[in-house]
Amino acid sequence: MSELILFNKPYGVICQFSAHPKHPSLADYVRIPDVYPAGRLDTDSEGLLLLTADGALQHQISHPGCKLPKTYWAQVEGVPDDDALAQLRAGVDLGDFVTQPAQVRRIDPPSLWPRTPPIRVRQSVPDSWLEIIIHEGKNRQVRRMTAKVGHPTLRLVRAAIGPWSLGDLLPGELRQLTVSAPPLANGGKPAHHDRAMSRADRPAPPRPGVRARHAGRRR
Repeated sequence: MSELILFNKPYGVICQFSAHPKHPSLADYVRIPDVYPAGRLDTDSEGLLLLTADGALQHQISHPGCKLPKTYWAQVEGVPDDDALAQLRAGVDLGDFVTQPAQVRRIDPPSLWPRTPPIRVRQSVPDSWLEIIIHEGKNRQVRRMTAKVGHPTLRLVRAAIGPWSLGDLLPGELRQLTVSAPPLANGGKPAHHDRAMSRADRPAPPRPGVRARHAGRRR
């Protein structure tokens, strides 16, 4: 069993612990020593970031053979039609690589925290939300996918990685878990045990349109 940290990364925070001249870093929020990210999240994206001090666990979470699904909520410009959704589901040629098939569906706007700064709004162009589940993690992949089918991403929130979700975490909050490492090849889900809450008390994963409960800020 190993320790895993679930952290809701705010917009504008860079995924490193060293100081950055323009952006706050993980060190401004995560005061637990000797942990590092298991994967990354773009500075202009928000949501779930996993951290651990266990190198083997970090490797397994981020290893392509584990194929953990990553769930994103993307606010996009315009309203994608069925053809655009079909392209995302089939795989998109981004020039340097072709994405694997994704699970994509339209969702109602999720009840999220306000973003600072807010997204740009064009009065003449509507926006909408998609849930996109991928098993890859290429640089800015989701943003490139939606732009390729004609709907640039305005806001991107990672809601879950495998069985781990944001739950009730607000930006800047974290939760510590004791977990077992996910298997690499068979698609099994990692077992996990929340030290702070029993299974019965643990909040359900966030759902579009349902605001998560506030759980005191822990930094």
